[in-house]
Amino acid sequence: MNILILSGSPRKAGNTDLLVEAFVKGASQKHYVEVVPVRDYKVNPCMGCNACFRNEQHLCVQKDDMMMIYEKMAHADMLVIASPVYFYGLSAQLKAVIDRCHNPIRDTFCIKKMALLLVGAATLPELFDSILTQYQLCLNFFKLEDAGRVLVRGVKDKGDIKNTYALNEAFELGQQL
Repeated sequence: MNILILSGSPRKAGNTDLLVEAFVKGASQKHYVEVVPVRDYKVNPCMGCNACFRNEQHLCVQKDDMMMIYEKMAHADMLVIASPVYFYGLSAQLKAVIDRCHNPIRDTFCIKKMALLLVGAATLPELFDSILTQYQLCLNFFKLEDAGRVLVRGVKDKGDIKNTYALNEAFELGQQL
């Protein structure tokens, strides 16, 4: 299986990156895994102009790095969304990439499964509720299988995640695929 991870942390080598690394270690034993740190790509927000719906190639009028990400998504069997939680939502960098999937090119992708890796500083029980709702709506709309979730609360400073069971959970999730 080709697994593509969209990693939305703007902070290099932070808790989200550590969680992604643990998942990759487990999943790469049996699968090809590619990580796209969205912080390394220039992706503008969707403008809602719908130009991509009016041309056969579904080209966006914006000339940024999103075409490279579309190309990677086109070859993926599974998509993993990894993000820190900012104000009960995904990072702005990752949200821009997701919103650009408004493009009908998404209908050409072969993605069958999706997984979710989230890291939040707060410990509130409802910390991930809004993201989980959006995630479930995407699963339903695109008829995707939920391959699993690792949701980590109370992780704020770089490296805090090392003091939790989350890295083992992410490794095991990757390994069981």
